[in-house]
Amino acid sequence: MIGYYNYSVILTYFGLCSAVFGMTIALQGDVRIALLCLMICGICDMFDGTIARKCKRSENAKSFGIQIDSLCDLVCFGVFPAMLGYGLKNLEVSWIDIVASSFYVLAAIIRLGYFNVQEINRVNSQGGKREYYEGLPVTSVALLLPVIFLMDMYVKPLVTIKIYSVALVLIGIAFITKFKIKKPYMHGLIIIAFLGLVVFLLILLEGDNISNVQVSL
Repeated sequence: MIGYYNYSVILTYFGLCSAVFGMTIALQGDVRIALLCLMICGICDMFDGTIARKCKRSENAKSFGIQIDSLCDLVCFGVFPAMLGYGLKNLEVSWIDIVASSFYVLAAIIRLGYFNVQEINRVNSQGGKREYYEGLPVTSVALLLPVIFLMDMYVKPLVTIKIYSVALVLIGIAFITKFKIKKPYMHGLIIIAFLGLVVFLLILLEGDNISNVQVSL
């Protein structure tokens, strides 16, 4: 079998499987479970790099891990949110929805490709840890979208369904807009992890009004 197999990529593969399962569930209309799967993808992405850095790997295995991580990010945080939109609207989408989701996925892949190039250049010229991201990281949707849906639960349930395509376009623009975001490390990651845990539990325990959605616009 081709490829490089070690425990450093197991978490990345698990996140990908969660995304595939989440897309299937989303197309069946179960938004709550799909959102939880999206958050699991984010959790896997948050820790897979740390695990990989502690794993003794060859240079080829390191390069393979970088490529696999980027490809899985495209599926988990690019394609998955777009498919979630189709599930929300019961597969009855307009041409505007198709254009919006296409733009979102395109923006995500451009963002990932640009990041990969910049990261290679940075490592070759500077080394060390990255201090800032340029543009909104695609992985941010793992928390951003669940928070938006959670706000709907307490404001006006399911309003996000009506503006989901707009949200995808705005997030896609943020992916490819040139602005700096400080990369979180120890304290920042702890705060993000805690917030994510709270959102995850709230959606799990109180998300009945965004579950089993079948909406036609």
